[in-house]
Amino acid sequence: MDYATRTKIATILIDDRVPVDSPVTILGWVRTVRTGKEVAFLEVNDGSCMKNVQGVVNQPERFPILDKILTGAAIRMKGKLVASAGKGQKYEVAVDGLDLVGEADATFPLQKKRHSMEFLRDIAHLRPRTNTFGAVNRLRSKLAFAIHKYYQERGFFYIHTPIISASDCEGAGNLFRVTTVDLHHPPMKDGRLDWDADFFGTEAYLTVSGQLEGELLATALGDIYTFGPTFRAENSNTARHAAEFWMIEPEMAWAELEDNMNLAEDFLKFLFRYALDQCKDEMDFFSQWVDPGVRETLEGIVQSKFERLPYSEAIRILERSGEKFEYPVSWGIDMQSEHERYLTERTFKKPVIVYDYPEEIKAFYMRLNDDGKTVRAMDVLVPKVGEIIGGSQREERFDILVDRMKKKGIENVEAYSWYLDIRRYGSVPHAGFGLGFERALMYISGMGNIRDVVPFPRVPRWAKF
Repeated sequence: MDYATRTKIATILIDDRVPVDSPVTILGWVRTVRTGKEVAFLEVNDGSCMKNVQGVVNQPERFPILDKILTGAAIRMKGKLVASAGKGQKYEVAVDGLDLVGEADATFPLQKKRHSMEFLRDIAHLRPRTNTFGAVNRLRSKLAFAIHKYYQERGFFYIHTPIISASDCEGAGNLFRVTTVDLHHPPMKDGRLDWDADFFGTEAYLTVSGQLEGELLATALGDIYTFGPTFRAENSNTARHAAEFWMIEPEMAWAELEDNMNLAEDFLKFLFRYALDQCKDEMDFFSQWVDPGVRETLEGIVQSKFERLPYSEAIRILERSGEKFEYPVSWGIDMQSEHERYLTERTFKKPVIVYDYPEEIKAFYMRLNDDGKTVRAMDVLVPKVGEIIGGSQREERFDILVDRMKKKGIENVEAYSWYLDIRRYGSVPHAGFGLGFERALMYISGMGNIRDVVPFPRVPRWAKF
């Protein structure tokens, strides 16, 4: 197959590392084929970049296999790299060898035309071959690397937290249960399901967050981060919700709220700058075909200094705005996207970090302020969507944490004894946050639906492939 000697199209067209007149072997999939009496043109893409390379076949009758090469076919194309006289392309391949590796007939669903996102979701196994989803998947790969690069270069340790958990970090109760119980003949005890007979001997779930376990590791290693799949069994069919998604969750021992805000701002700017500088081909595509203003939005965020203001001040600004919000504003509400966007787009015209939220609307693990009414929570808000990062300084005081857990309705506090132990033994201030990877990808690419930045989305009543 000449796999080891192939020339990736990105090496030719993006890196510009192949001299003219060099022999090349292209392994890829045909986007279009045009055959005339004297010359045939093959547009081929190998997935390494957005661009196609054109193969020029003189005297097509020398290659009878051309009759079987249709859109979607996998081919091996050998020839010499030459300067192109055609518009919009620097190089092309003068073909002297052509093999059909994998045939595709006229039923191939990705013919050369625009397809709706709904149609493409139904063929998620083929949609990566389109320009849009090729770009999305390359962006996803490059930014996953960027996340590791950022934290590794700053001395954070990558931690693998469990995917199967017996605890609910957020207390929301939207959990996928993990069980080996025979649902047709479940084991019963005293009229209730006997979890002791299940695989783990207790109720178990797919994790909603690696945060609690991350805190344990941070109080041993100092600075850690997790980056892995999380799951929410929310029956929500919005463009921003998925049942399976990836989270980036750094956790820092000895850190307080200001340290947390500094890290969140710096990390977000790094990620956006990385996309702009290292994913230029993909960002050009998104700017042209998906969201014309996306590049300017990211540049504006990278160059801005994020505004920071307490929740109480944010509420005062919203109350005095005179704006008729769909959700009325008053102290104690959980701000909605319309409120967050007003702050970022109308008031400050840049990202905003809101902190010190009412304790009643935030999770049990967030550090209680001296006023007894607010906690050291923070949300990073950005123009166009609102919240993109949520985090907090954690409650490191044993007695106050236990009181908060009881107040939040956690009846079996003893089940969290492992979590409380780091408050019993050598407790220190610590803080962290979470960034949903797919939400970040949506923002960077301008894609409007979370289903389109995940290769195989999982949403209510949909788990194909």
